[in-house]
Amino acid sequence: AHRAARDVAVVCFTAALSLMFVRFAGREDDSAWAVRALSFLGLDGAAADLSRAVAKNAPTQIWRKVWWASARVIGYGVIPLLSVVFLLKQSPLDLGLRGRGDHKHLYLLLFVLVTPFVLAASFDPAFQAKYPYYKLAKGEELWPHFVCWELLYASQFLALEFFFRGFLIHGLKKSLGYAAVFVPIMPYAMIHFGKPLPEALGSIFTGFLLGTVALKTKSIWGGAAIHIGVAWSMDLLSIWHAGHL
Repeated sequence: AHRAARDVAVVCFTAALSLMFVRFAGREDDSAWAVRALSFLGLDGAAADLSRAVAKNAPTQIWRKVWWASARVIGYGVIPLLSVVFLLKQSPLDLGLRGRGDHKHLYLLLFVLVTPFVLAASFDPAFQAKYPYYKLAKGEELWPHFVCWELLYASQFLALEFFFRGFLIHGLKKSLGYAAVFVPIMPYAMIHFGKPLPEALGSIFTGFLLGTVALKTKSIWGGAAIHIGVAWSMDLLSIWHAGHL
């Protein structure tokens, strides 16, 4: 019982730290703390380069997106992984990273079911204003920056799925059983604040569904594939409506 309570505490405190890191260290408009840290370490050149790269009036916005995505990969991926290895003393593979190829039809069905809703939502002006996060400049080609952004976008979704459907659910299942599925639904809904209301409401159901599937299959990979597929579809639909395709 003592070990179970300790593991729950580790998972919950790590999750809180991860969410704090993403919220406060991953804002595109606030990299001053990192610039000051580099200067403090005597790396004035690197500090100046970083300041120029992520400035609002920088020649290209891709570096601001690198900053945004990197913070999420660290917060949702690296910090929990370190906690798993050094505090929980478990293999990260046991927290949803083991590949399972026997549920492909289920994931395909889920993607097919959600596609009509994504297509319908793409006609909403609020949707088109929100996506994609990388806004193509007038006359800008998709290669290289937009393509690079989409790969960055996918990488942070992998980290996100590990955090919500791997670390939280599989890290708590020994103590909570199936009830572990409900824990990440709350923070997952909260990270959708500021997005269009239908998407924010949908995150509650999506969090429950993907969490249940991740627990039953012991894998996050199918959920990650769905998440990335939907996200890429949303971006492509948005730039299609804008006349970039």
